[in-house]
Amino acid sequence: MAPKANERSPLAIIFVTVLVDLIGFGIVIPVLPLYAERFGASAAVIGMLLGVYSAMTFIFSPVLGHLSDRVGRRPVLLFSIIGTSLGFLLMGLAHTLWLLFLARIIDGVSGGNISTAQAYIADITSPEDRSKRMGLLGAAFGLGFIIGPALGGLMSRFSPEAPFFLAAGLAAANAIALYFRLPESLSAEHRSDVSTRPSITRLFEEQGSWQLTAVLATTFFATVAFALLTAIYTLFSSHRFQLDATHNGYIFAYLGVLGAVIQGGLLGRLVRVAGDKRLAVLGTVFLALSLFALPMSSTVFILMAASTGMAIGNSLSTPTLSALASKCVGPQWQGRIFGVTQSVSSLARIVGPILGGWLLSRDDAMARISASYAYPYGRTPFWTGGVIMVVAFVVSLSIGSVREMARTAASEGD
Repeated sequence: MAPKANERSPLAIIFVTVLVDLIGFGIVIPVLPLYAERFGASAAVIGMLLGVYSAMTFIFSPVLGHLSDRVGRRPVLLFSIIGTSLGFLLMGLAHTLWLLFLARIIDGVSGGNISTAQAYIADITSPEDRSKRMGLLGAAFGLGFIIGPALGGLMSRFSPEAPFFLAAGLAAANAIALYFRLPESLSAEHRSDVSTRPSITRLFEEQGSWQLTAVLATTFFATVAFALLTAIYTLFSSHRFQLDATHNGYIFAYLGVLGAVIQGGLLGRLVRVAGDKRLAVLGTVFLALSLFALPMSSTVFILMAASTGMAIGNSLSTPTLSALASKCVGPQWQGRIFGVTQSVSSLARIVGPILGGWLLSRDDAMARISASYAYPYGRTPFWTGGVIMVVAFVVSLSIGSVREMARTAASEGD
């Protein structure tokens, strides 16, 4: 049975589960590229190593989402976290490059814990409170990306493998705690039939309107632009303002704190005042303006102002788009919708960095051949990202009201 009487306890467990998972993920960020270089990996191969995780989650997130609709959220969460632990352990034990790739593939295949955690929250919260509760996951993301990279840098002083062993240990402890503390959220009457095939086409047919398509399209474009931005931000700030890794770390910590405050504390009140759709649209506006402003930054103060807009925009749009996707479908489709959403985001995280890196290399080439004027470094990728966000803004305007979505979801649940 879904927990109803004591909702706060499972929410706290889910928050800690996602936080620990993101801390483990954050631990790897600053050390994996350098670790891969020990095995002779080139920059292109390192990019593939980073991208293979997103490729696997793109393929397998809808499958795990469908599985969670059939067997429940708890077993899929356990499978995902155990897979994460094994992936990190294999990274630490790897002595060849192909083992590193295998470790990333294992982690990606089992990486449906975020979408399943979202489905769990959808199971135990009302549609009115869903954005606020999704904001808790956003806060966990922010805190994880503050704590994780710091721990990774600290552990790497002991040995190159130490960060991966720590991440594996955290994931294993997370799985044990979840096994003993987390109740199942999906009641038997809301589980999908065993014979139901995980067809994405059928999901759209069941939903039966433009709403879900608009939400997913907005999510894709916004994630492409944000992934593009984050992939080249450090290179831009280093080239334009000579900021080193330590100073960029301070900036990302500030942005993580800002995101945690907005999504963990303010979002529920903002949703009550403005609603999910308005906040999602406003988030796309903030992100578009930030992307257009970044290459025009002439001082660190302007850089920080544009970066603040970037954090605000992402903090407003990401949880509200997740909540809107959830409201498009009925209870028996929650796992699949979040699996599809994570798959769409994973595809966007493959496209964004590749596009950003390619466009930034063109700026580099233009700067070298331009003798008559200084070509603005970073303008092409950031302005391209801004145009993509304008597309996201236009699409987000077509998303219907929450009342419309509730009627659609109710009709499919009958």
